[in-house]
Amino acid sequence: MSHQTGITASEELRKLFLKAREGKIRSIKISIFDEKLTSDATEKVHSSWDKDYDVTVLPHLVDAQPCYVLYRLDSRNENGYQWLFLAYSPDESPVREKMLYAATRATVKTEFGLVHIKDEMFGTSKREMSFAGYERHLHARAGPGPMTDTEEELARLKLEEMAYHPVDTRHETLKGVAFPISREALDSMVDLREGRINYIQLSIDLQRETINLEKAANVPQPEFGREVPEDHARYHLLNFRHTHEGDFLDSIVFLYSMPGYTCPIKERMLYSSCKAPLLDTIEQYVQLPLARKVEVDSPSEVTEEFLYNEIHPKEHAHKMAFAKPKGPPNRGARRITKNYSLHDQDEIHRAEDITFSRLLHW
Repeated sequence: MSHQTGITASEELRKLFLKAREGKIRSIKISIFDEKLTSDATEKVHSSWDKDYDVTVLPHLVDAQPCYVLYRLDSRNENGYQWLFLAYSPDESPVREKMLYAATRATVKTEFGLVHIKDEMFGTSKREMSFAGYERHLHARAGPGPMTDTEEELARLKLEEMAYHPVDTRHETLKGVAFPISREALDSMVDLREGRINYIQLSIDLQRETINLEKAANVPQPEFGREVPEDHARYHLLNFRHTHEGDFLDSIVFLYSMPGYTCPIKERMLYSSCKAPLLDTIEQYVQLPLARKVEVDSPSEVTEEFLYNEIHPKEHAHKMAFAKPKGPPNRGARRITKNYSLHDQDEIHRAEDITFSRLLHW
């Protein structure tokens, strides 16, 4: 493992990292001392993560002294509790100190384990590092980036087009039929993009011809299949968290479930026609990257193994051998050739030389 500054975690800090994953430690303050990452202070869990934040983080921040803080959240994934990584670098700190801590930031996250870190925040003052500052950080990250006046006006118009409207606002395109999407459905897609939920189910109101939100929640991954109805078509968006070749990945999968011919013809046609415009909205408007688009007809198909194989399909281990094509019919009798030995070939050449010599004297 290479490090930009050559600084690594001390043995005591590594042991503390292992102990922290048990869930009893709320925060760990980390500093650089004698070219080693060491722990200055730790705090135990007292209450919920939002109530513990200010009382376990702010007292350990010292003016003009950079540091790192690892803060344990209450959310979990398959690797255990998720953590917030805080990088504190006051403006009045010496330039050398700020540069050293900036260059060692990636090392701290690697030593602790990237799979355990859900979010990170950088700040130069206690106000920025407070819980209110973290809420501002979440709000800014969820919002759109800086835009010009023209871009803001175009975004506003697009937002109004996507909002909930009566039936006569639908329009047909070459790809299919684009029905209005409810505001709740669009908001849930943003929540999925930001990691606040991991599952969304959408349905089509056949009477009003609109796309509505059926469910938005955090669902255990082994139970994704239970959310798929057996008697109605649905659209699903789910965040499949897994590891592949040593990397921890969050992959958004679009699932289109159609339970065969148990659905009415109109329902099957509308869900099929609305799929492409809905995908355009998800990818272009909501900016939700889709790792895979899958169609299933049974809840039993939706397993973790199935999703993994869809996202990372296995390549064929053996290629098909080239099959020699048959020759044209009625091409005549097969010619029989004889393989001559080297002795026979010498006799043939000697006879040809004698014949040629006689011709010259004739």
